[in-house]
Amino acid sequence: MTIVNIFIGILMVIAGIFAIEAKKVIDSFILLSIMSLLSVFLFVTMKAPDVAITEAAVGAGLTTAVLVLALKRIGGDEK
Repeated sequence: MTIVNIFIGILMVIAGIFAIEAKKVIDSFILLSIMSLLSVFLFVTMKAPDVAITEAAVGAGLTTAVLVLALKRIGGDEK
Protein backbone atom coordinates (compact mmCIF):
# COMPACT_ATOMS: atom_id res chain seq x y z
CA MET A 1 0.00 0.00 0.00
CA THR A 2 1.42 3.29 -1.04
CA ILE A 3 1.13 6.74 0.43
CA VAL A 4 -1.14 7.74 -2.45
CA ASN A 5 -3.58 4.93 -1.66
CA ILE A 6 -3.64 5.87 2.01
CA PHE A 7 -4.21 9.55 1.12
CA ILE A 8 -7.08 8.65 -1.24
CA GLY A 9 -8.57 6.42 1.44
CA ILE A 10 -8.44 9.22 3.99
CA LEU A 11 -10.09 11.59 1.52
CA MET A 12 -12.83 9.01 0.91
CA VAL A 13 -13.50 8.70 4.63
CA ILE A 14 -13.64 12.50 4.99
CA ALA A 15 -16.03 12.77 2.02
CA GLY A 16 -18.22 10.05 3.53
CA ILE A 17 -18.39 11.79 6.89
CA PHE A 18 -19.30 15.11 5.26
CA ALA A 19 -21.92 13.34 3.13
CA ILE A 20 -23.54 11.99 6.27
CA GLU A 21 -23.37 15.31 8.09
CA ALA A 22 -24.50 17.53 5.19
CA LYS A 23 -27.61 19.60 5.83
CA LYS A 24 -28.95 19.42 2.27
CA VAL A 25 -29.59 16.19 0.41
CA ILE A 26 -28.07 17.53 -2.82
CA ASP A 27 -24.83 18.23 -0.95
CA SER A 28 -24.80 14.61 0.21
CA PHE A 29 -25.26 13.43 -3.37
CA ILE A 30 -22.38 15.57 -4.56
CA LEU A 31 -20.12 14.32 -1.79
CA LEU A 32 -21.06 10.72 -2.55
CA SER A 33 -20.15 11.37 -6.17
CA ILE A 34 -16.80 12.79 -5.09
CA MET A 35 -16.24 9.70 -2.94
CA SER A 36 -17.00 7.51 -5.93
CA LEU A 37 -14.56 9.46 -8.10
CA LEU A 38 -11.89 9.04 -5.43
CA SER A 39 -12.50 5.29 -5.54
CA VAL A 40 -11.91 5.48 -9.30
CA PHE A 41 -8.46 6.92 -8.62
CA LEU A 42 -7.89 4.19 -6.06
CA PHE A 43 -8.79 1.48 -8.59
CA VAL A 44 -6.46 3.04 -11.16
CA THR A 45 -3.57 3.03 -8.70
CA MET A 46 -4.37 -0.60 -7.92
CA LYS A 47 -4.05 -1.36 -11.66
CA ALA A 48 -7.70 -2.29 -12.18
CA PRO A 49 -8.72 0.00 -15.04
CA ASP A 50 -11.80 -2.01 -15.97
CA VAL A 51 -13.19 -1.69 -12.47
CA ALA A 52 -12.30 2.01 -12.48
CA ILE A 53 -14.17 2.61 -15.73
CA THR A 54 -17.22 0.77 -14.40
CA GLU A 55 -17.12 2.70 -11.13
CA ALA A 56 -16.81 6.00 -12.99
CA ALA A 57 -19.74 5.21 -15.25
CA VAL A 58 -22.08 3.62 -12.74
CA GLY A 59 -20.99 4.92 -9.36
CA ALA A 60 -20.14 8.50 -10.16
CA GLY A 61 -22.24 9.09 -13.25
CA LEU A 62 -25.39 7.04 -13.38
CA THR A 63 -26.10 6.79 -9.67
CA THR A 64 -25.62 10.51 -9.13
CA ALA A 65 -27.86 11.34 -12.06
CA VAL A 66 -30.60 9.02 -10.84
CA LEU A 67 -30.41 10.40 -7.29
CA VAL A 68 -30.53 14.02 -8.49
CA LEU A 69 -33.46 13.31 -10.82
CA ALA A 70 -35.32 11.51 -8.03
CA LEU A 71 -34.68 14.42 -5.69
CA LYS A 72 -35.96 16.84 -8.31
CA ARG A 73 -39.05 14.73 -8.92
CA ILE A 74 -40.03 14.56 -5.25
CA GLY A 75 -39.54 18.27 -4.76
CA GLY A 76 -35.94 18.74 -3.75
CA ASP A 77 -34.73 19.90 -0.36
CA GLU A 78 -37.84 21.98 0.29
CA LYS A 79 -39.53 21.35 3.60
